[in-house]
Amino acid sequence: MLDVAWLVPALPLAGFIVLLLFGRRMGEPWAGWFATAIIAAAFFVSLVVFAGLVGEPAEERIFTQTLFTWMPVGGFSVDLAFLVDPLSVTWMLLVTGVGALIHMFSIGYMHGDEKFHTFFTYLNLFVLAMLVLVMGDNLVVTFLGWEGVGVCSYLLIAFWFTRDDPPVAGKKAFVTNRIGDAGFMLAIFLVFATIGSVRYLDLNEAAGQMATVTAAAICLLLMVGAIGKSAQIPLFVWLPDAMQGPTPVSALIHAATMVTAGVYLMCRVAPVLAEVPDVGMAIAWIGALTALVGALIATSQQDIKKVLAFCTVSQLGYMFIAVGSAEYVFAVFHVLTHAFMKGALFLGAGSVIVHGMHHDQDMRHMGGLRKYMPITALCFIVAALAISGVPPLAGFWSKDEILLYSWGKSPALYLVGLTAAFFTAYYMSRQVFLVFYGKPRWEGTEEAPEPAVVGAAAGGSAAAPAPDAPAPDVHGEGHGEGHGGGPHESPWVMWVPLAVLAVLAAVGGVLELPFSSATEHLSRWLDPVFESALSSYHPSTAWKWAGPIISAVVAFAGIGTAALIFLKQRVPASKVEPKVLERGFYYDESIAWTVDHPGRASWDFVAWEVDAKGVDGVVNGAGVATLATGRVLRRLQSGYVRGYALGIAVGAALLLGWFVIAGGV
Repeated sequence: MLDVAWLVPALPLAGFIVLLLFGRRMGEPWAGWFATAIIAAAFFVSLVVFAGLVGEPAEERIFTQTLFTWMPVGGFSVDLAFLVDPLSVTWMLLVTGVGALIHMFSIGYMHGDEKFHTFFTYLNLFVLAMLVLVMGDNLVVTFLGWEGVGVCSYLLIAFWFTRDDPPVAGKKAFVTNRIGDAGFMLAIFLVFATIGSVRYLDLNEAAGQMATVTAAAICLLLMVGAIGKSAQIPLFVWLPDAMQGPTPVSALIHAATMVTAGVYLMCRVAPVLAEVPDVGMAIAWIGALTALVGALIATSQQDIKKVLAFCTVSQLGYMFIAVGSAEYVFAVFHVLTHAFMKGALFLGAGSVIVHGMHHDQDMRHMGGLRKYMPITALCFIVAALAISGVPPLAGFWSKDEILLYSWGKSPALYLVGLTAAFFTAYYMSRQVFLVFYGKPRWEGTEEAPEPAVVGAAAGGSAAAPAPDAPAPDVHGEGHGEGHGGGPHESPWVMWVPLAVLAVLAAVGGVLELPFSSATEHLSRWLDPVFESALSSYHPSTAWKWAGPIISAVVAFAGIGTAALIFLKQRVPASKVEPKVLERGFYYDESIAWTVDHPGRASWDFVAWEVDAKGVDGVVNGAGVATLATGRVLRRLQSGYVRGYALGIAVGAALLLGWFVIAGGV
């Protein structure tokens, strides 16, 4: 059954080609259903591969499938080959499973868009790139998928390129990720120079014999790549702006694909990372700071998608804490539960934006939507409670395991993570209360959502959006039946995938329950991959009981604080939403100012002083000197033989004089 692994990426490749050639002819909705069926088929094949791997003894669950030799250059040879083991199969199931649900949701979300088939063409290509990334047998194939994901993210974030902001956001994501890519490429070069191979199996086998400084350099360079792709400090600025893309793209990037690539890469080289614990500590602290900063910024965002974007940044920080603490199983566990939770949250937000608020994303204009969108509200609230760490939902188990074991790495890491957990529960509850509870703020106000934003055909009166409200997602003439009028529930094609993800967000914790080895399914599945790379820390029994209780108390404290402010209104919201958090600590503006002022001035200096006057000056000076010398020498070339004879005589006399003086004659 493992021999069919190649079909997993081949299916979305075939889907991409068919949609590219015949997508327009298929039209809506068949292009969407075709793309969804392709990814669903890839998920089915992944299940077959998973079953085949389960049938093997734990120590033999590694299968390499070589398609052909890709780069035979002298002593350097790279195969286009896939590595099928528990780690890659876990990601294959995640990418295709959650990806298929997001494809299905997109059929309803993109209804009416004139580039409907193009959107699904890009989605299939995105899934293909991600599968190549996680199935690659070596660093070069992974890098191929890595770059493919980057290109697809640019195409999808800038999908509505006729508007002002999406192309800028797409370029920002593309350029920011190139910084990380440079680190990844240098790591590939260093790995090949060190062991003469770029295969993961060879690299991990050689980890024990590698010099510490070499192992540290490889891990640090790969960490730079992971920081860029997984939006960690200081390269997280592209992720919030990626919200300019259609909401299903946000769900795909944040939940199942692109941002988890960095976590996957660091897990893949776990044996090398185990040789340099100091690098692990650096990764853990980058994750902890990212978790806290992302959570703090999320507390004051007004855009429903921006809150979720900074939430993703924060949750990725938890995954980095787990990687840095050598608790790779818990990192993968949180990747899985986060995919369920964040997928449900983004699809819920998309449902609210399209069928509740007619493309208004400002939460200050919402309120009371649970009465009009009961399914969306229920699913969103379940996912919000799960990511807040409320027991016994999925997020409680995965986040608590990370916090519990981070204590073994450093108590300070634990405290920072616990503080971020409080703010996570606070900002997610704030979002739920602002969107689904309280008095509807879209009734009888200037900011009331009106169908006129989507199209005059809906028949509503025009409404002026708030000054700082994001530009409307104009993508077509309307959303079909039931789109006009006030907020209403989304069609089944949108709420069914949302409901499936919400159920998974509720029960996903069963993958790794810490009661006994019999309930630790994910550990038994992944332990053969990580083996000795895992941390040796074992919490005491008392700490195993106290840790979850503290986490639950912190989660309820965050929810209670948000309820007092946004439900009971005991404290004005303006008091707890300072401008510095709303503007993300002015980090983005600082980068823009630095690039535009000292950055531009320094490059102007390089261009006009160093290059124009220095480099060009040396070249031009050499030319001028040559011309001047030529003018002088030209006078000696008179054409008279007597002149040349005189020159020869003088030269001979000088030489003779020199010999006489030098020889002491």
